[in-house]
Amino acid sequence: MNKIERSLPKLESDVLRSFVTVADHGNITRAAEDLFRTQSAISVQIKRLEAEVGAPLFVRQARGMVLTPAGERLLVSARRIIAMLDEAAADMAGDPIAGHVTVGIPDDYGSELLATILADFANRHPAIDVTIACGFSARFEDAVRSKKLDIAVYAGPQGDANGEVLLTEQTVWAGSPTITVPSSAPLAVALFDRSCWWRDAAVDALEAANIAYRAAYSSESVAGVKAAIKAGLAVGILARSTVEPAMRILGAADGLPPLPASNLMLISKQGAASPAMQAMADAIRRGFAAYVAPAGS
Repeated sequence: MNKIERSLPKLESDVLRSFVTVADHGNITRAAEDLFRTQSAISVQIKRLEAEVGAPLFVRQARGMVLTPAGERLLVSARRIIAMLDEAAADMAGDPIAGHVTVGIPDDYGSELLATILADFANRHPAIDVTIACGFSARFEDAVRSKKLDIAVYAGPQGDANGEVLLTEQTVWAGSPTITVPSSAPLAVALFDRSCWWRDAAVDALEAANIAYRAAYSSESVAGVKAAIKAGLAVGILARSTVEPAMRILGAADGLPPLPASNLMLISKQGAASPAMQAMADAIRRGFAAYVAPAGS
């Protein structure tokens, strides 16, 4: 065994499962109840894991146990390890994972990506029933918190630490190939029709640049905003990879201000994740890891 092998931390699956459960609950007491163990046993496991990785994984705050940056990094790998172990155990037992999972997938990343994720999931887990909510992702965070969805993908500002980051990309102004940004008249903008990060990002950028605008079109869906953009009726903001060939990206040369980057995040409802939820989370991770933006974006 070489020096590198000797220096690697030894991560036990049982300890990792306790770590993930504490992270999900934000509370050692509830994690101990879920795992049918004492609080002291869970605390000892967390301390042992922190000593093994050489970094604190949680900080105690008024709202409970909050992950440190090191804890957030470890959580991504820990979830994958536990999901693979559960899948292997079920496979060896000849008892495939069964159950039901409700998942929210944003419609702005297209039907092809959704089809890829679902086909992969169905091939691996044919006994799990799936209910899909496909639409505007701003609603998904609240739906997960209220347990209407088990797991979801949603977009938010870079720096939002409420979920596992799947993808970070730039948001851009998009318009039709023939649209001209007016130099004096208010800019016609297509916005989402409810308070959300996307709407706020567009409005904040325009107001910071002292650009007059009017909310010419509003929609509750990405499809509605894209329709107004492609028709040449307004400009709007989209994730760069979701800009379609029938649109063009606008920027400083068109007199428009810069926009912030966005994070696409994976979130799950509080509590111990079921094997079905873990399996779906892995399928989503694989789908976005292999995601390639459509040509022309």
